[in-house]
Amino acid sequence: MNMHKAALLAASSALMLAACEPAGNGDDAVNPSTPADTSETAAGTETSGPDAEARALNASIQSGSEELLWLEEVEGEEALAFAAAQNERSLGHLQADPRYQQLFDSALEVLESTDRIPYVSVRGGELWNFWQDAENTHGLWRRTTLESYETVNPEWDVVLDLDALAEEEGRNWVWRGSSCLSPEYRRCILTLSDGGSDAAVRREWDMETRSFVEGGFEIPATKGSTTWIDENTLLIATALEADETTTSGYPFVVKRWTRGTPIEEAEVVFTGAAGDVGVWPARFEQADGTYYLMATQAETFFESVYWLLPDDARGEPVRLTLPRRVSPQALFGDQLIFSIEEEWTPAEGGETYPQGAVLSLSMSELAATGELPAIETVFVPGERQSVGGFSATANHLLAVINENVVGGLYVFERGENGWERRQIETPENTSVSIVTADDQSDLAYVSAQGYLTPNTLYRVSEDAASLTPARSMPSWFDTEGLEVEQREATSADGTQIPYFIIHNPERTGAEPGPTLLYAYGGFQVSLNPSYSGTMGRLWLENGGTYVLANIRGGGEFGPAWHQAGLTTNRQRIYDDLIAVAEALVEDGVTTTDQLGVMGGSNGGLLTGVMYTQRPDLFGAVISQVPLLDMMRFHTMLAGASWQAEYGFPDENPDERAFLRSISPLHNVNPDRDYPPLFLLTSTKDDRVHPAHARKMAYLTDTLGLDMLYYENMEGGHSAAANLRETANRLALEYTFLMQNLMDGEE
Repeated sequence: MNMHKAALLAASSALMLAACEPAGNGDDAVNPSTPADTSETAAGTETSGPDAEARALNASIQSGSEELLWLEEVEGEEALAFAAAQNERSLGHLQADPRYQQLFDSALEVLESTDRIPYVSVRGGELWNFWQDAENTHGLWRRTTLESYETVNPEWDVVLDLDALAEEEGRNWVWRGSSCLSPEYRRCILTLSDGGSDAAVRREWDMETRSFVEGGFEIPATKGSTTWIDENTLLIATALEADETTTSGYPFVVKRWTRGTPIEEAEVVFTGAAGDVGVWPARFEQADGTYYLMATQAETFFESVYWLLPDDARGEPVRLTLPRRVSPQALFGDQLIFSIEEEWTPAEGGETYPQGAVLSLSMSELAATGELPAIETVFVPGERQSVGGFSATANHLLAVINENVVGGLYVFERGENGWERRQIETPENTSVSIVTADDQSDLAYVSAQGYLTPNTLYRVSEDAASLTPARSMPSWFDTEGLEVEQREATSADGTQIPYFIIHNPERTGAEPGPTLLYAYGGFQVSLNPSYSGTMGRLWLENGGTYVLANIRGGGEFGPAWHQAGLTTNRQRIYDDLIAVAEALVEDGVTTTDQLGVMGGSNGGLLTGVMYTQRPDLFGAVISQVPLLDMMRFHTMLAGASWQAEYGFPDENPDERAFLRSISPLHNVNPDRDYPPLFLLTSTKDDRVHPAHARKMAYLTDTLGLDMLYYENMEGGHSAAANLRETANRLALEYTFLMQNLMDGEE
């Protein structure tokens, strides 16, 4: 039921300190190294460094000029010419390095390997999988039986060959998923993106004929969604019309569309507001077939109103009296399981439930009256715990509970004395996730993995008492001598920030070495231990150390960990990463010249701020599909939807001033030394506008700074439309890191 956050993040998905001394606790922090108005300094008459024209451009940008707006024309002739010229320079530099091809081949072997685990979902007792490899670059949508899946070589029934479809239709189709009507699962809506953008077409598929339905439901490319009412009726939300689209680019109108009628005649069943982030319809079904049609009205990225929708055209939506900061987790029997991101007192004088608690209520009573029934407490996380997610089978409620960023699997049962839990044994010191759970049976799979432990897929026993290994990933890199440690660094306000370090203690204990630091720090996204065959092969095996920081802004310790860094408190997040980086240097793990930092999307902003606030701390910076222009982020593509995270620059002067103080584009000082910077983005990214990276590339290039820029012309927000392009991106990044952290090549 929390699908809108998944859609907005989907993988979406923080920093600040003075050059020489801490900037306090971050509550009202402004970067002392970058004055609010630096036009006088930037336009100085010094003869060294950038020329007068470059300084004038920098001064103009810092004073609020919008002369780089031409780079916001996604497919503008000048913008694409700039990107093409930068691509030629960057690819020429990186691909000429003999290590590039070695890294590319090594990454591609992992990405295209047939030994990968084919992760599945369950429908009608069948296991479904979408698969890409060297021969199937667009992919295969296929299914198999439970018995066959757990053999060495499952027999797959290919339902749709996306490569064949792409060739037939002359489109660069990228799979975005399917939605099939239960319990027969005969009719499906397939979502396909041309080139990898978030906007995608939706087309009706018939499982019996294995073809698209002629004259069936079809929606042009849009950032929308659909859900089935019955075989002849859909609930749809589309952003096809300007007057039905929010400022974030998502739909705010839900309609009932009947087969055989034009989409223009679909009946409106719910209307939000243009100022919302968006509105999404959904269908939630119990094991006995009872279902509820819902609409999620996301008023901000983190605050939503939930509406019960009628299954015919005559009823009226009923608002569910839940808190605004709530995340519905599962529908288990008649119980709606939900977590709250704020303290909540449902009734005046009644019980108050703490932030982060998981609660339940009777869905049938709520739907019948619209009034809150009795609330029951399912689970209250401790200070160093967080909820990794709940999923329901027909008879069991499964949950992942993380303890100090390490996962555990539990079964929750509701009895006469309320909710109780018991733990299912899982491998120690791993990250656990629920891959799929069938609400019409007791079939469920979970995955466990660690930094040095390849993914293993386990089937949950029918009584939910134990796990049986079903499939496992091969080990892709040599782990001899490598260890995983969890350490803590003290941030500027005294908060202890955990981080994982994957290294060879004998080597790092002897002398500092090249180290890659990764973090995200936003939107309550948790970074848990995970196995990466490509990172291990391309970095660890070549003598690098890898560090992942669980800084504030994420969800590692619940909603409070995230909310500590919202809007003008965001400096805390930046201080956290700086503290980890400084600890790595102080402990002798690395040196500033050998320390690189990398992040994408919100993490791209994170690394961009590191670049401008602490250029002295890093030897290389990689900023992937980043936000870098924080004065205009809310005006570009989905940017308006992120204002609850970053601030409202057009409505709140204090938030605007803070955003100006951290905006990487507006805080480049032509008289400072900066480490090599690698910016990556995608023309097809319709979530984070490519202009963020383009503007930063144009400015730093004009100033003569050490910068490389690569814009993939396909690929969407992941900056990769297929496995070969993913391998190319990885090889470019690790070549850049090796050149600057391992041998300092230019």
